[in-house]
Amino acid sequence: MAQDNQTSRVTEFVLLGLSQNSKLNLLLFLFFLIIYITTWIGNLTIILTVIFMHQLHTPMYFLLANLAGTDIGNSTVTALKMLGGLLSYPNTISFNWCITQIFFFHFISGAVDIFLVLLAVDRYIAIYKPLQYLLIMKQEVCIGFVAAAWLSGFVHSIIQIGILVQLPFCGPNVLDHFFCDISQFVKLSCTDTYMTEILMVTNSGLLLVVIFFALLVSYSVILIKIRTHVTEGRHKALSTCAAQIMVISIHFGPSMFSYNQLFRVFPGEKFVAVMYTLITPMLNPMIYTLRNAEMKNAIRKLKRKIWSSRSGMISFPSCCPNFSSEFLKCRTCI
Repeated sequence: MAQDNQTSRVTEFVLLGLSQNSKLNLLLFLFFLIIYITTWIGNLTIILTVIFMHQLHTPMYFLLANLAGTDIGNSTVTALKMLGGLLSYPNTISFNWCITQIFFFHFISGAVDIFLVLLAVDRYIAIYKPLQYLLIMKQEVCIGFVAAAWLSGFVHSIIQIGILVQLPFCGPNVLDHFFCDISQFVKLSCTDTYMTEILMVTNSGLLLVVIFFALLVSYSVILIKIRTHVTEGRHKALSTCAAQIMVISIHFGPSMFSYNQLFRVFPGEKFVAVMYTLITPMLNPMIYTLRNAEMKNAIRKLKRKIWSSRSGMISFPSCCPNFSSEFLKCRTCI
């Protein structure tokens, strides 16, 4: 009962944000607003291009469009509260909303990790089983992969939330961060959090390391296969894999730096957090489009379709893509 009384004392937290200087905050607001808008434009462009351009109705681009959706969600979870906080003082968030932000951030981030694994699996099958690729990566399998990614993210996040809500919070209530995350949140608990930190590092940090090195090994095997056995389409395959390696590097690098240690405040913590919450979701579509000739050509064609349309709009297709043997035909009408 005493613990319940302690827990109820803290009803909201104060987020210190990136700066307490009002003039600097205005500049930061404009800077991160541009980043957030760019993230939306880049990722939404990928999603719409995959939807409308039939030559992109393949498993890889289907997964890529889902990854773009998670980038929008991940950025939104942190950016909106941060942007609001840059224009208001003090920047407060209720206890329940803080927990909610932690849940959705790790829910979406967990799904992102799995989508990056699935993209590696897709490339592995395409390179090592080219003749069976369309049979293996059929529509039902792709939908199952997407469901598994979201389910994995949910399980990963709900485990952490289940641990966090049991902690007592009786003050202080100041988070030296621009969004609610586990490391700062746990440190405010008025109890010994050593075992909690161990569990969190195992659930997040260790998992990130395992996935990252598994991806590195996978792509190393794929690149060796491409260089030694693939002749037709080698440049395209190398470019696609290089783009995906760049994405996993900028995604996992900062994340592992933050979550693979017991929670403590370290210099540059906020800068690292900005990298994996705001910068990476913006860079992902740029990397995939700039290094992917097929995607760039599809975007150009989509632009021409939009401009050539009298109404300036492009209508939605009357049937949805079904991953058939050709991946270019719409078999199941709405």
